[in-house]
Amino acid sequence: MTLIKTTHPKPQQEARLAREKLHLEGEVPDGVLRAEIDASWRRSLSHGVHFNGKHELTLESSASLEVLLASNRLLIDAAMPAIDYLAERQGKEGLIILANSDATILAVEGRADRLKGSGLQDITLGACWSEAARGTNALGTALVEARPTLIDCGEHYLDRLSDFSCTSVPIHCPQGDILGVLDLTREGPLGRVHDSTALLAMAVSQIESRVFNASYPDQIVLAFHSRRQYLESPWQGLLAVSLGGQILAVSAQACQLLRAERSALVGHRCEEFLGVDGLQLLARLQQGGIGSLQTAKGEFFYKTLRAPQRSINVGTTPRPVAKPAKPQPDLESLAGSNVRYARALRMARQGLANELPVLLLGETGTGKEVIARALHMAGTRCDKPFVAVNCAAIPEGLIESELFGYREGAFTGSRRGGMVGRLQQAHGGTLFLDEIGDMPLALQARLLRVLQDRKVAPLGAGEEQDIDVALICATHRDLKRLVEDKHFREDLFYRVNGISVMLPPLREREDFSGLVGRLLAKLDAPTVTLHDDLSKLLGGYHWPGTSANWRWSCARRWRCARWGTPCSPSTTCPTACSMT
Repeated sequence: MTLIKTTHPKPQQEARLAREKLHLEGEVPDGVLRAEIDASWRRSLSHGVHFNGKHELTLESSASLEVLLASNRLLIDAAMPAIDYLAERQGKEGLIILANSDATILAVEGRADRLKGSGLQDITLGACWSEAARGTNALGTALVEARPTLIDCGEHYLDRLSDFSCTSVPIHCPQGDILGVLDLTREGPLGRVHDSTALLAMAVSQIESRVFNASYPDQIVLAFHSRRQYLESPWQGLLAVSLGGQILAVSAQACQLLRAERSALVGHRCEEFLGVDGLQLLARLQQGGIGSLQTAKGEFFYKTLRAPQRSINVGTTPRPVAKPAKPQPDLESLAGSNVRYARALRMARQGLANELPVLLLGETGTGKEVIARALHMAGTRCDKPFVAVNCAAIPEGLIESELFGYREGAFTGSRRGGMVGRLQQAHGGTLFLDEIGDMPLALQARLLRVLQDRKVAPLGAGEEQDIDVALICATHRDLKRLVEDKHFREDLFYRVNGISVMLPPLREREDFSGLVGRLLAKLDAPTVTLHDDLSKLLGGYHWPGTSANWRWSCARRWRCARWGTPCSPSTTCPTACSMT
C-alpha cells in the first residue's frame, strides 16, 4: 500500500511560508511544499477555491438525506462496526468520518462537539468535502490520488483547517473501483503517522471484506491464503465464484496471491486457477471448516464466507420443483383510487424488495399492521414468517427477552429450555416493529447493533447467530421530534427510515365513497348504498384514532395525560389534559 508521506523535517513551517506567499501573490510557490500537497494546492487554486473561504453549512432536507443514505446503505452497513471500533479508540481525540466516492459525508463519530466549536460546522451528514469544493483535504485528496493520504497541520488549502491533521484511506468495491473513503481528523500534528494509517488500513480491509461478502449473497464467497494462520486477517484473498464455476470478483489481495491481474481472473473458470470446478468446490465448501486446495500457484488454505444453503449432488441434474402459488398482493386494493397513496405503497414494496427498511407513519387506526402484512405478502418473502412485535404493549422489563430470546437460566424466572426471540423467529421473513417510537432508549442501542451486524445473541448466550430479516417499522409518534428531545437515537432513526410512508387517516382519504363501497362489498352487502345525507355526514366526520393524536390537537400549551409530553397548539383535544 503506497502512502503519501511527509518528507520534509518541518512541514508546518514550510506550509506556513507557502500560505503567506499564496496570500500575497495568489500563487503556489515552487519547491516549498512536498510534491503531493503542491499538486493538490494547484488543483484547488484552479477549481476557484478561496483559501480564506468560510464554512458553508447547507442543511440537507430529510428526503435528500434519506435518498443519500439509502443509495449508500451497503457501504454504511459494512463500515459501521469498524467506525464504532475506531470511535472507541480515537473518538476522544478527533472525528472518524465515512464518505462516499463523491466525498459526501455518510457518517461522523467522535468529538464532533469540540471540533464544531473550532469552526468545523460543515463536517456533517450530506456535506461534500471534495477537493474541488473544499480544496486540499484528506477526504477529497485521497479520492483524487486514489491512495491513502496524510495531511499535516498547515497543509490544508483552507486557512481555517490549519490546526488540523487528517489521514484518509480509500475503500474499494469488489470490482476494484473506489466506493468511498474512511478518514481520521484530529487537532494538532499527525504525530505517529504509521500507527493511525495502519489502524485505518486495517479497518478499511474489514469494510471491504463485508462489502465483498454482501455483494454476492447467492454465490460462493471464500477467503484464502497460502498460510493457514493468515485466514481471517487483512492479508487474506477474497474470491466470488458462481455456481457454474465462473470467477465473478476478486480482491486486490487475491490478485497478489494468485499473481495475476484482475482482468485475467474475472470471467474465467475457477478450475484454471484453483484446480477444481464449481460444483466440486461448492460440495467442499458446504462441509464447512478450513480446507486446502492444490493449485498451479501452490497450496492455498480456504474458508467459506458464503455458500448457497442447499446441497448439490455432483454429476446429477436436480429435478425441478413446482413452486407454490404466490399470494396476490393486496396493496392496490388498500390504496384504492388514491393515486399518491398507491405510489407511496409501490415505492415501499420496491424498497423492501431491495432490502431497504420501511417506516410506516400515521395516526392510530390508519391500518399500519394491515399495510405491513400486505407488503410482506407482496414480496419474495411471502412464504416466510411475518413476525409482529408491538413495542408499546410489552412491559419494558420483558421487551429485551421478547425480541432477542434467552437461554435457560439467563435470569431468575426464565422458562425452562429458554425461549427463541422474535428476531430469530422472523429469520428469512419479515419483522414488523409496531410503535417503535415507544421502545426504551437503552434497548434501541442493542437493536441498532443487531440491524448493523445482522447477528443476534440471546440473553445468557455467548455465541451470535446470523439473522436475515426484512424490516418494517411503524409509529404514530413524531420520531424527528423524539430525536431532537433525545428520546430516540438519531442513528437508529436513519437505520429504520429507509423509505417512509405516511398513512392518511380516514378523514383525509380522497376516495372515501369508494372505500365505503368496498367495505360494504366485503361485508357481503354489495347492493347496499348510503343515503346522500349519511354519506355526507360520514365524510365530514373527523374519525379520531385514539388519544395518541394529542400532538396535533391541543388548544394551548397543554401536557398530554397519557404521554406527559407538551402538545402543539390547535383547536381541540380528544384526551383529558392538564396544563403544563
